[in-house]
Amino acid sequence: MLNTVTKCCCIFCCRVCHSATCEMCGMVGVRDAFYSKTKRFCSVSCSRSYSSNSKKASILARLQGKPPTKKAKVLQKQPLVAKLAAYAQYQANQQNQAKLKIGFNWGHYISSNNSVGAPITCFKHVPMSSCWGDVAEGVRVEVPNTDSNLPTKVYWIAGIVKLAGFKALLRYEGFDNDTSHDFWCNLCIPEVHPVGWCATSGKPLVPPKSIQHKYTNWKTFLVKRLTGAKTLPPDFSTKVQESMQYPFKALMRVEVVDKTHLCRTRVAILETVIGGRLRLVYEESEDGTDDFWCHMYSPLIHPIGWSRSIGHRFKRSDVSKKQEGQIDASPELFMKVKEVDQNGEWFKDGMKLEAIDPLNLSAICVATVRKVLADGYLMIGIDGSEAADGSDWFCYHSTSPSIFPVGFCEINKIELTPPRGYTKLPFKWFDYLREVGSIAAPVKLFNKEVPNHGFRKGMKVEAVDLMEPRLVCVATVTRIVHRLLRIHFDGWEDEYDQWVDCESPDLYPAGWCQLTGYQLQPPATQTNSRDNPTSVSKQQKKKSQQYKGHKKKRKIPVGKKPVSLSSLPMTGMVRRSFSGDEELTPPPYRTLPAQTAPEAFQPPSTSREFCPSLKTASSLQIKEELLDGDEFTFLHGVSDQESNGSGSYYIKQEP
Repeated sequence: MLNTVTKCCCIFCCRVCHSATCEMCGMVGVRDAFYSKTKRFCSVSCSRSYSSNSKKASILARLQGKPPTKKAKVLQKQPLVAKLAAYAQYQANQQNQAKLKIGFNWGHYISSNNSVGAPITCFKHVPMSSCWGDVAEGVRVEVPNTDSNLPTKVYWIAGIVKLAGFKALLRYEGFDNDTSHDFWCNLCIPEVHPVGWCATSGKPLVPPKSIQHKYTNWKTFLVKRLTGAKTLPPDFSTKVQESMQYPFKALMRVEVVDKTHLCRTRVAILETVIGGRLRLVYEESEDGTDDFWCHMYSPLIHPIGWSRSIGHRFKRSDVSKKQEGQIDASPELFMKVKEVDQNGEWFKDGMKLEAIDPLNLSAICVATVRKVLADGYLMIGIDGSEAADGSDWFCYHSTSPSIFPVGFCEINKIELTPPRGYTKLPFKWFDYLREVGSIAAPVKLFNKEVPNHGFRKGMKVEAVDLMEPRLVCVATVTRIVHRLLRIHFDGWEDEYDQWVDCESPDLYPAGWCQLTGYQLQPPATQTNSRDNPTSVSKQQKKKSQQYKGHKKKRKIPVGKKPVSLSSLPMTGMVRRSFSGDEELTPPPYRTLPAQTAPEAFQPPSTSREFCPSLKTASSLQIKEELLDGDEFTFLHGVSDQESNGSGSYYIKQEP
């Protein structure tokens, strides 16, 4: 113990030059931890006290050699071990902050867990998705040589050993089966080039010093090794930059769901675009903090006038004076939905179905069609949890992958959440429909297409926490049911999982955050910068229980709040009145010409149009398969790894 303490003392003494003494209370501490730029005081209170009338007496006492203040006495009585512990904690905090600035290490995480990252071809809305077909294991690139003693920057050729999203495990040529110098790299960063770039740019190719002795003629070695090998296209970096240009611009006006009342929309102003994700500030926000995050292909945003055109509730803004430069976003920029024919057999008010609850995305619930809107849109309510004024209804399109016919959960072995207070368990649809005197929505009205999405169970992704949509987190695909994916946030309990569609614009490949500059939230166990989930205050727990009290809610660390659609301030079943809120659409602003939207970013109109043609061995053709027990065709892709049932959509008719 003595040796340990002595060693710690030596370390502490080496840091004396960084110590400081508070001019008010006499406390000795680490200079960097002191208050103000001058580092003269240990705290704000000491700084203020020094400036008060009492500072003269305190300074005079110290000059006369009298004992320091009471605060200083207490601090000086602390043993050396306590001071060293405080200093160690300070150093740990500094290291954690440095790690956050560097970013999450995807390569180390994937290697240590022997994980697989979802390929770029699974994400049709991310940069380079249409140009990624030629990137595969074995492709050679030119990258900086970090194993060199030369004072100038030199390069060497490396081959792709493993791919995980935008990240690639690279190995320098010449190391053969030696993995000691393997390293992970984002292939879309400016430091990665196709083979031949050094020759055309006049940059030196220098073999790593660790293997310089292996060959006497490296030129011959490279010619032999690279003959017949593949590399990146010459314009790869140009395509990266072009694919990161987005048609949405700051100060554009859109209609977006009201996060305080899901049943209506509001006008919002686009403030920031990061990687296609939009930070929208509600028009009535005075300080700019009342915001909402979503992707530009999100079904939650629409052009100005959309609500009035389909009969959706809308909250007119009280803002009379508009900022200069604001324009209405062109309708051509938004996600297109499939046209439907509502003249024949169609959804009707009161029909029953199953739906993902937007306030608890881990649950698929018993739901009801509350109102049929135009253009195929429906207002849906969760049975047993609805407000009297319908303020918690939410809008889904009839082709939405978030609504399902009656019996979907039972067939696919998914737990169906029954209505709140329903006591006849286990829940049986046949009995429930008879009790409430309702009927199930016809199966043929639902979207049954399943694209060849390419996801596999266990794949790693970067996923938006839809309970706090400004956050993108490290996550894992834990289950696949046709086109439905179960997303688990690494480091959290399973009850916080979320059901999302395979073509959701809120899913991204590993390395997307690094490429776009978006901050990635690491797994909960990977950093101390966020509170321990087990140490949430009672006030936070009580608050989380206010959101639909019958549902489980998250114990959220710093930066994650247990609310859907960006912090819904709801309390139990109390909702605000809508009297006077549903007004006419505000007068339109001048509209941005449609031709300003780059051709590469024409929003898809159907799920199939998400996927441009890719030069890959596995095509994205959709095949039809007739399912047993269902008279309707169900379009399957070969990647539907886990169907958990026949895949048919029907309700079992019981006598």
